[in-house]
Amino acid sequence: MSGHSKWATTKHKKAVIDAKRGKLFAKLIKNVEVAARTGGGDPDGNPTLYDAIQKARKNSVPLDNIERARKRGAGEEAGGADWQTIMYEGYAPGGVALLVECLTDNRNRAASEVRVAVTRNGGSMADAGSVSYLFNRKGVVIVPKEGTSEDDVMLAVADAGAEDVNDLGEAFEVVCEATDLVAVRAALQEAGIDYESAETNFLPSMEVPLDEENAKKVLRIVDALEDSDDVQNVFTNADIPDEIMEKIG
Repeated sequence: MSGHSKWATTKHKKAVIDAKRGKLFAKLIKNVEVAARTGGGDPDGNPTLYDAIQKARKNSVPLDNIERARKRGAGEEAGGADWQTIMYEGYAPGGVALLVECLTDNRNRAASEVRVAVTRNGGSMADAGSVSYLFNRKGVVIVPKEGTSEDDVMLAVADAGAEDVNDLGEAFEVVCEATDLVAVRAALQEAGIDYESAETNFLPSMEVPLDEENAKKVLRIVDALEDSDDVQNVFTNADIPDEIMEKIG
């Protein structure tokens, strides 16, 4: 979920906590397998695979699991699933747009789980194209703050196509065009700056400010969606003010 506020920081922290609990392991492994299948099994020649492996490693996914997923995707080992990426669109309470990215081997199951998570928590599904126009596909790189200043990051990525560097509290978020993601990542590496993740996300072009009641409802839908194994990412245009985020905890 995007937004340069307490909400963005909270989502970043939540992802770290979820990963430590093992909740994200399966999703990270799927990303590795799909990246290897799509662009080949050599991380040096496949930037998407390289980043998927890096993210899995930084989230403590065992190296054996990562390597098996890479081999399955590359066809070096049997057993890979036919993963498909599907986007679902909908609305959460408060007029918030939902974009739900699934990676699944069963379209019917994914559609059912997304619909149940949304409608049981006060939201509604929408036709394709109804809300996706409210989002832009961007490259997003998360850079931990340890030993790195905002100026260091900005200097490193300025000529590589970066559009924004945002302070998320414990990390910096570098935003660029999706097509510039590899260049931005390479620029950070050349500058000796470690990054936590580099991937394409959907960032909202406009945000909807929420009161406490609707903020709770939106968070409930997001949690329900992220509990599904088929859901990889949930993007919204919710803007939850810092003071409300503090209240909700």
